Amino acid sequence: MHARLINGGRGSATFAIVLQAGDEVIAALQEFVDREEISAAQFSAIGAFSEATLRYFDWETKRYEDNPVNEQVEVAALNGDVALAPDGSRALHIHTVLGRRDGSALAGHLGAARVRPTLEIVLREMPLHLHKKIDPQTGLALIAI
Repeated sequence: MHARLINGGRGSATFAIVLQAGDEVIAALQEFVDREEISAAQFSAIGAFSEATLRYFDWETKRYEDNPVNEQVEVAALNGDVALAPDGSRALHIHTVLGRRDGSALAGHLGAARVRPTLEIVLREMPLHLHKKIDPQTGLALIAI
C-alpha cells in the first residue's frame, strides 16, 4: 500500500491510497485509518479484484449472507465511510459494484477482497467525528446524527 496526502491538513485531509496486487482491501484500509487516526471520512475507488466476498443483509433474519466471487472482476464502483463504532474503534462500511468479463455486474456490501492488479482510492477526511450506535430494529451499528 502506498498513500500520500494530496490536499488539506489534519481534520480535512484528502489522501490518495493505492493498493497493490495481493493486498486485502479491508485490512489495508483499516490499517490506514487506524494509523492516521481518521474517525470520519468518505472514500471511493476503482481498480480490480482477483476475488471478493459480497454480503447481502437479509431483512427478515437480520443477518448477512455471503456471496463469494471467485473470478477476476473490475471494480466499477467502490464507496464507503469511516465512523467510530460504539466501542470507539474505527469502523469501515463499504459497498461495491463489480463488473464481470461478460459485462454483467454484482453488487453489495464488501466483506473481503483481494486486489489484482491495483485499487486506487481517494479518501476525504471530515472535520467532525461520526459515531455509530446499535439500531434496535436491525441490530446493526448505524451512524447516529
